Amino acid sequence: MTNICVFASSSDNLDEIYYKDASELGRLMGKNGINIVYGGSRLGMMYACASQVKANGAGIIGVMPQRLYDMGYGNSEDCSEFILTAGMRERKAKMDEISEGVIALAGGFGTLEEISEMIVQKQLGYNKKPIVLLNTNGFYNDLIKFFDTMIQNKFAKKGTEELYYIAETPKDAIEYIKTYSEHSLSFSGKF
Repeated sequence: MTNICVFASSSDNLDEIYYKDASELGRLMGKNGINIVYGGSRLGMMYACASQVKANGAGIIGVMPQRLYDMGYGNSEDCSEFILTAGMRERKAKMDEISEGVIALAGGFGTLEEISEMIVQKQLGYNKKPIVLLNTNGFYNDLIKFFDTMIQNKFAKKGTEELYYIAETPKDAIEYIKTYSEHSLSFSGKF
């Protein structure tokens, strides 16, 4: 896989462990020749990851809505490619279009929304991309429990948990991405 989309927090006020894992993921992506497709700023975990991708020899593709760029959040200088979009919906669509997989680091409502959309897209058969949740410091434990509750209460079918992978370390996330096969997915895509 050449381009992996990374969703992550843009906050600069998190515990250091989150930036450490973001940086390590970026380092491993770069060392493995995997370009990052990300939100296009110099903020938070997203930049901690992107800067290490670049430092370790791979490319950075930034995708940012015009409004955020006009507010001064753009990082076009570090990007090998920088794409402006009309809004957030177009941004997500472009990131999806140019990436071959997704890794979600810890994040806020934006990251949650992005993960949810990618899972639904895969569930409905619009893509077969690997979707990885990097569970740094147990960040996604409660969300995983919520997903299990949806399945147990029949709001989602049994087997839906095969649509995404929970990685406990950056190395685990990269190994999954590298070995992922669309044909290994047994979930039928029927809801």
